[in-house]
Amino acid sequence: MSKAAAAATVAGAAHSLISLSERLHAHPETAWEEHRAADWVGALLAEAGFTVTANYLGFPTALLATYGSGPFRVGICAEYDALPGLGHACGHNLIAASSVGAALALAPLADELGLTVEVYGTPAEEGGGGKIELLKRGAFAGLDLAMMAHPAPVDVAEAEPFAVTHSHVTYRGKAAHAAAYPEHGVNAADAFTVAQVAIGLLRQQLPASVRVHGVLTRGGEAPNAIPEQTEGRWYVRAATLAELATVEPRVRRCFEAGALATGCTLTVEPESEPYSEFRADARALGFYRANAVALGRRFADGSDAARMNRASTDMGNVSLVVPAIHPYVGIGSLPALNHQREFAAHCVGGPAEKALLDAAVALAWTALDTAG
Repeated sequence: MSKAAAAATVAGAAHSLISLSERLHAHPETAWEEHRAADWVGALLAEAGFTVTANYLGFPTALLATYGSGPFRVGICAEYDALPGLGHACGHNLIAASSVGAALALAPLADELGLTVEVYGTPAEEGGGGKIELLKRGAFAGLDLAMMAHPAPVDVAEAEPFAVTHSHVTYRGKAAHAAAYPEHGVNAADAFTVAQVAIGLLRQQLPASVRVHGVLTRGGEAPNAIPEQTEGRWYVRAATLAELATVEPRVRRCFEAGALATGCTLTVEPESEPYSEFRADARALGFYRANAVALGRRFADGSDAARMNRASTDMGNVSLVVPAIHPYVGIGSLPALNHQREFAAHCVGGPAEKALLDAAVALAWTALDTAG
């Protein structure tokens, strides 16, 4: 009966949940700037009787919403940041709405079943490490289960993300007229060229589990001026934090080579603490699989299943501290993939709405099974 009641609550809230998702999608906000998103998520939960703490742990776009006081504490993470220039091309609008839906489904059952339902509004997943910063200030401590569901082209139950570091790289050289006085310049753009060539050669010797990629965000000011400062953002990914620790210094030496070859100075600053690999709770994951299948979801296999579930997430750091799951819910977007504009277009509309509501129910049912 509890599962039927949870599903009925989600069905009854469908209009509000879809409206929340559409609002978030239409007004994307990037990492640490999700002010409207946090307000909208908090308002919907407050209307349902949750106690909402805005500016949670001192972060203006984080929130904690709680309902009930039972011994089994379930934490549901609501991500809502968008990608720079791409909007909700990773579907965080659907994550927020499905997490709110799962919480709404559990709230009426909390007293009867001994639950404390906690919704964490977690900013800055796309490179800012919001959950890691929340962890450092005591969030998630003591949870019996932490969970969320992430949109993807297809359904995949188990997250197996790469650990990752995010770095801001700066070279500083010396400007000079590129035609009249080139010998007086120290070319910061050349430093990046040397570094990228070195990284490209290094890839031949890197394990298959490693990824190195980045973008140049500042390449110079004018073609007739030797670039005096260049900047970029670079990610290094590996299967685990331990493997990452062995690979990161090798990539760093490639950037040092650019500085050495050109005479520039190099600064490498972390944009967040490293995201870790994910440790899925086997028991809760088994419940999620069964519940998703009961709702008519079909899990992909083979290469379709082996790609999106490798995407890095700061939810991995949460999974090292408390039992956690991070399944992927398919929105039928193929050939469109996460972090493409075409995927963003698929994150609203009929299939996305069904995925949102199915994820909310499956997460709620999984919490009930795990608590039972």
